[in-house]
Amino acid sequence: MELTESLRQRAERLHLHGLLSHWNELSDSLWVEPLLSWEESERAQRSLERRLSSAHIGRFRPLADFDWNWPEQCDQIAISELMTLEFLQNAANVILVGASGLGKSTIAQNLAHQAVIQGHTVLFTTAGQLLGDLAALDSDSALRRRLRHYASPNLLVIDEVGYLSYSNRHADLLFELINRRHQQKSTLITTNKSFSEWSEVFPSAACVVALIDRLVHNAEIISIKGESYRRKEAQERTEQRARKRKTTSGKPA
Repeated sequence: MELTESLRQRAERLHLHGLLSHWNELSDSLWVEPLLSWEESERAQRSLERRLSSAHIGRFRPLADFDWNWPEQCDQIAISELMTLEFLQNAANVILVGASGLGKSTIAQNLAHQAVIQGHTVLFTTAGQLLGDLAALDSDSALRRRLRHYASPNLLVIDEVGYLSYSNRHADLLFELINRRHQQKSTLITTNKSFSEWSEVFPSAACVVALIDRLVHNAEIISIKGESYRRKEAQERTEQRARKRKTTSGKPA
């Protein structure tokens, strides 16, 4: 009886109303349990694919391939703890601060991907895309709908804050979004600017102090320091090509 009831509850969760309407006739059939398992597996896979598609995470390097020895400062233990996603349960924010080329985006993409795998809704965007999208809307109703779109995911990742400068309107829109998510949903920010330099990102914007206050409240702030890993890879490729040319030119005709 317990097994039959468990199967019926699974059918209810799947909304298989046709099967449920004939439950007394079919509940003892051997094919019911495999049918439910197939349906659950297929729906879980499709849900994962939809969430991955709508997250817009893009291609990224897994943390297993991340060179933790390259940055002069990078708290690997803190990042490993973030990968447990406990911060999502507390609606806490995450802020990754560091110069360009140190892996901030890679870490953010890995966290976003892990959140999707664990069943959370995620949206990954750059600051330029986000603020350009919001600022382009010319009606209050369209803006409200778009703000709801960005406010709704369990995890919103805003990449590359600080690479461009923005107007007061952009700053006000970002503040409105962060204020809506404050203590409700988690936001992850990557930035190449310290908070004392955010006045350069949003020159003369009155809301910058309040914006930072909302972001850092109940936030994990991780600073990454060192030389650009992309420059290191470019230098290694240049040296490799030089060695190859030298080897080739030294061969006898």
